[in-house]
Amino acid sequence: MKKLESRWGDSANTRRISDQEERASAQVRIHGAHKSSLETGRRRLLLGAGLFTVGFLVLSMRLVEVALFNQVRTPVTVNEAAEFNDGPARADIVDRNGVVLATNLNTHSLYADPQDVRDSSDAATRLTDVLPGIDREEVAARLASDRQFVWLKRHLMPRQVAAVNALGEPGFRFLEEQRRVYPHGSLLVHAVGYAKVDNRGLSGLESTYDERLLAHPNKQLTLSIDLRFQHAMYEELTRAVAMHHPLGAAGIVMDIATGGVRALVSLPDFNPNDSGNVTSTALFNRATLGAYEMGSTFKIFTAAMGIDTGIITLQDTFDASEPLRFGRNIIRDFHGEARRLSVPEIFIHSSNIGAAKMALAVGGKVQRAFLARLGLLDRTAIELPETVMPRYPSDWKDVNTATIGFGHGIAVSPVHLCAAIAALVNGGLWHSPTLLAENEKPGKAVRVVSEATSHTMRQLLRLAVTHGTGSKAEVGGYWVGGKTGTAEKVGSNGYDSTRVLSSFVGIFPITAPRYLVLAMLDEPKGTPSTHGYATGGWTAAPIVARVIARVGPMVGITPILEAPIGNDFPTTVIKLDGNELHLAAY
Repeated sequence: MKKLESRWGDSANTRRISDQEERASAQVRIHGAHKSSLETGRRRLLLGAGLFTVGFLVLSMRLVEVALFNQVRTPVTVNEAAEFNDGPARADIVDRNGVVLATNLNTHSLYADPQDVRDSSDAATRLTDVLPGIDREEVAARLASDRQFVWLKRHLMPRQVAAVNALGEPGFRFLEEQRRVYPHGSLLVHAVGYAKVDNRGLSGLESTYDERLLAHPNKQLTLSIDLRFQHAMYEELTRAVAMHHPLGAAGIVMDIATGGVRALVSLPDFNPNDSGNVTSTALFNRATLGAYEMGSTFKIFTAAMGIDTGIITLQDTFDASEPLRFGRNIIRDFHGEARRLSVPEIFIHSSNIGAAKMALAVGGKVQRAFLARLGLLDRTAIELPETVMPRYPSDWKDVNTATIGFGHGIAVSPVHLCAAIAALVNGGLWHSPTLLAENEKPGKAVRVVSEATSHTMRQLLRLAVTHGTGSKAEVGGYWVGGKTGTAEKVGSNGYDSTRVLSSFVGIFPITAPRYLVLAMLDEPKGTPSTHGYATGGWTAAPIVARVIARVGPMVGITPILEAPIGNDFPTTVIKLDGNELHLAAY
């Protein structure tokens, strides 16, 4: 037992010695360099845990603040809401054949939140490198502002969007917008008009029907315009402008039976897809907003009112051998015949003296009432905001009656003139001019002259082309009728013979009128090919002839060699330059 106790006792003693040695060894290890390293690691661990805890607390508090006290920051602040508009959709505008004239495209517009821009100056520099069209200083100023939303550039192209994204600037962002585009550029700008950057209509039909186009984006607006007619008129008018260098020009093609405008051109013009810097001259619509003394085209009205009232017949004559005087006002002929003239001769030779005496024979009261029936004394109802009120004397004296008889002393727009003349050749029915297909309603016509008067006016208009000043408007097989107009413009010292408004109105085919074509040049210059003349017969009539030659085949009007003889009216016999002439019963 003693041995066993001795063995267990020895074993216990041994364990006690071993534990003491281990404790002693551990005490040795935590002293010196080892102890310093351990303490350093422990402090670092505690510091890291403390920083992590503080960061976690800060983030948690910020999340609580955002969730409970802050509104979510939107791209647009309350004060900027009026500035920003994401471009509401607009309905397409199409021509009478369904060709798109105005439509929308989805685009991206660039804006910035200056609060998220790291370096405004550097960001502006890099942005102008990829978008050269913007001003660096202006962009830098916007990016340095304290606002949350600033526009940088609207309606970027896809490649521009990609280039901006490649900059990696967190403050640059995009909004999807609707952009109004015009596939034919400036071709129809004065009729269709254009919409501004926020997709709201500014002029033309875009302005007139702004609410309708926005309220019914899937219901297209169909015009009376025929793009083929518009192309023909635009190109021929542009060609004449390049040749005669006028201040401006206007051209209209109208359906005689309905008043529907098939073409409306005003020059100079502008591209509605890039309407940032447009001059007032280019914005001005000469076809509907310009008021002009239209000159001898008004002799059509003078002849028609005299014939329709029965006061004048084609066999009547008037003395045009001497100028007509009203105090200091003297009425002369441009190329006078200096003799007594019949009514057809007054018309084809465009005698101012003869027309003035015809107007005086009818009287100012009848003249004023007649012009009013033709819509020449009121603002036209065409569907454009750009229209003009005609200018005429409030006190209609004899001198006014005489001068208005040959187109001076009264100012109207070209569209006024077209609607009135169309009524005199279509059987006597006046239609309000329209640019919308839905408004071409023959039932709304108003009778202004008899069918017999209309028939006689067609005869006279044909004579003016075959025997008179409108010969350069003739187109083989299309039997054109028409009248020239050359009006002197008012200068600082009265009428100036060196500055004229030249025009020609043509109707075809005169045997069964379908279309009226008007061309007008404001202060054209004569050329060697016109022998220096700038009159309507030399400058405007050729434009009308070329337009007729182009559009006639488009609408299936077959040229004919002989005019058909009608049965409703007898053939008229007149005296023309000393000879008898048998007029066909058109």
